[in-house]
Amino acid sequence: MTEVVALLGHPVAHSLSPRMHNAAFAARGLDWTYVALDVEPDRLEEAVRGLDALGFAGANVTAPHKLAVARIVGSDLPSVNTLLPGGVAHSTDTAILDGLACESPVIVGDGGAAAAFRHLLPEARVYSRRTMWPPDVSRADVVINATPVRDDVLFEVHPGQTLIDLPYPRTATAEAAARAGATVYDGLDVLAAQGAQSFELWTGVPAPVAVMRRALGLDT
Repeated sequence: MTEVVALLGHPVAHSLSPRMHNAAFAARGLDWTYVALDVEPDRLEEAVRGLDALGFAGANVTAPHKLAVARIVGSDLPSVNTLLPGGVAHSTDTAILDGLACESPVIVGDGGAAAAFRHLLPEARVYSRRTMWPPDVSRADVVINATPVRDDVLFEVHPGQTLIDLPYPRTATAEAAARAGATVYDGLDVLAAQGAQSFELWTGVPAPVAVMRRALGLDT
């Protein structure tokens, strides 16, 4: 029987996660499939509760539902992007940080993904339009752009600094950072890293990272 994994979000039509994960399942010879489900906020709890009843093997959670799902399943995490059967909750949003030194991090944004990074990096300085603005990233070694802003350069980073830019396609902030000579991990790099970690949580099988990155148009 085919195992099914769902993506819960609103909207989700733009998501590249189905392409990435279905390529990964095929590469590992798994009879699994990944489907995107557009879930309105007022139906979210029903959708989460229905995953087990419908026999889903797991789920991803994307905007705007990460904070709400954490509350629905009673997680100790502030933000959840990966579910296993039984409502077991994880956040793999921060997988891009694995092996990366973060001595003076700055987080820009205050949504679900930003909450996951704040939880992992409690020492980080945090900027948002609802708290402190504009961001001061001059003394940061790693800057995480967790805003949805694509067309405006929100801040400048320079050589010796690393920008982790969560949206995809690449934002104006990331383009400017790359031109300036900073190290940039854009939204597709972030998606591949978190996707690989989610894949392994669901399947117990090592993720075919190279296949997943190629499915996203990376490393070609």
